[in-house]
Parts: sequence; structure tokens; C-alpha cells
Amino acid sequence: MAAAKIYNLPKDAVWFITGSSSGIGLALAQLIASHPTQRLVATARKSSKLTELISQSERVLFVDLDVTSEESIDAAVNTAVSKFGRIDVVVNNAGYALQGDTESSLEGEGKAQARQVVETNFWGTARLSIHAMRVFREENPKTGQQGGVVLNVTSLGGFAGFPGTAYYHAGKFAVEGFTESVSKEVKPEWNIHFCLIEPGGTSTRFTDGGSMVWLAPHPAYTAPDCPARIMEGYIKNPEMKKTWTPAERVAGAMYQVVARAKPIPIRLPLTLGAWQVVKADIAACEKELDEVKDLSISVEVNDENKVGEFLIGNY
Repeated sequence: MAAAKIYNLPKDAVWFITGSSSGIGLALAQLIASHPTQRLVATARKSSKLTELISQSERVLFVDLDVTSEESIDAAVNTAVSKFGRIDVVVNNAGYALQGDTESSLEGEGKAQARQVVETNFWGTARLSIHAMRVFREENPKTGQQGGVVLNVTSLGGFAGFPGTAYYHAGKFAVEGFTESVSKEVKPEWNIHFCLIEPGGTSTRFTDGGSMVWLAPHPAYTAPDCPARIMEGYIKNPEMKKTWTPAERVAGAMYQVVARAKPIPIRLPLTLGAWQVVKADIAACEKELDEVKDLSISVEVNDENKVGEFLIGNY
């Protein structure tokens, strides 16, 4: 594969951030708004809330955005381009988690909640990413800029699965697969880059506010030694939350991965814990692959697997 191309962030870059009213999205929006030359499109379901959270200036635009609505996404992108002429960095940060026993999601409210979390976390991100690709390729050159960056926030839950959050992982894993695929579709000369942001434990209102919805417990999983109950205890433990990283530090790293004039990685775990879990998962996968190698290759018709060579060469 060709060497990764370096992205140079414009001095007057336009950042489009979803979920700007709290957590990492708010921290990043505040960081961009405080920059002397960078420009910001901060979005939220009710953008009027942002006026009390983010410094206002001619470089800052607040826009209503519901990521579950195609019409709302389209309108928000059009508004941003009309205001600033282009978008340089799109940050798909909006989303929420569904915590609880997966068997509680077969019927009724649980079923609706399971579908809604995937709708929000995946489809909104996918549609806005596609918009970004078009804007980077077709609109930005009109202003003298070429390309741009998509930062898709998946969390550690986009790479590793944990008990009690199956549908959250389903949506976030989908974003990771989608992002890896489209990153290989764009032509190098378009200068379009993608990065999956995978924060670990981060100090936000995510687990305490409306960003985490709880499924009703399933009667088969009430015992305290059930993995989902153990994970639930960790999430709700105030002492464990004291060890989590401030959202401002995560936001700072997200800015740096775009601004540092180096190749942008497809995947960026943030926090030591996230980095360690990703490394451990990769090591476990390699060990398992070695153990099943003979069975894996036993299905080959012959030793000349041209399909495998093509896939490896284009991965």
C-alpha cells in the first residue's frame, strides 16, 4: 500500500461537531471556539442550549441537528457550507449507550430501545460521513482547500465488546467497519482522511445523564455474579469514576491528531486503559488464529490462493 499522506490543517479550518452540548463534544467545541483563527459549527438537538456553554463570535455557528433525521442532517450540512463555504473536519460524536441484559430486548420497549441506539450511533454517523466526503471533494476546492478529515467517535466499545452493552457495541462496531471500508474507497488525490476515536473511561455525564439508557433487568440475570451485573457495578461506582480521564484531555488529543501534520491513523485509542485493551485483544486474536491455522487453510483447493493475495494487497 502507498504511504499515508499527511494532512495539513488550515489555519482557518471549519470544524463541524455533533453532540456539542456535553462531554467530549462540548470540550472539543469549547477548544475550537477559543482558538484565535479556527471556525466552529457546533450542533445539538436544541442548539439554543449552546449559547450558555460555548463562547460566541463570528467564527462560531450554532445549528440544530437531530442525527436520527436525514432531513436534519442535510439541512445542518447545507447551513454550515452556506455560512463558511466549506467544512474541514467533521466530528461524529453524538450518540448514547444502552446498558442491560440483551435478552430483555426481544419485545416491547426493550426492542424499540435496541433499534434506536443502533439508528442513532450508526446511521447518523454514516450519513454525515458521506456528506463530509462530498463536501471535502466538491465544495472545499472552491475555497482553495482540498480534502478534509472525518473523526468518528466510537469509544473503546467500537473495538472490544463488554457484557451488557450488546446493541451499543453493534452500532459502534458498525461505524468502525463502515469507516475502514470508505477510507479505502476515496482516491488519494482527494486528500480525505478518517480516524476512529476510541476513548476509554472518560469523565463526562455520559453514564449519569440521558446518554445512557438502562434496559429492565432480565430475571435470568439477577445474580450479582452475572457479568452484566459486575459491569453495571463498575459503571455506577463513584470511586472508579475518579480514575477516568477528563473530557478536555480527550478533546485535546483529538485536536492534535488532526493538527500535528503527521499521517492520521485509522484508529486512535485514548487513555492507557483503551490502548492496553486494544493491544490485548489483538494479541488474543493472533494467538487464536495460530491455533486454528491448519483448519483455516484446510479448505483451500490449492496452494495458489489469488483471492487471498488480492485482499491482503488491498487491505
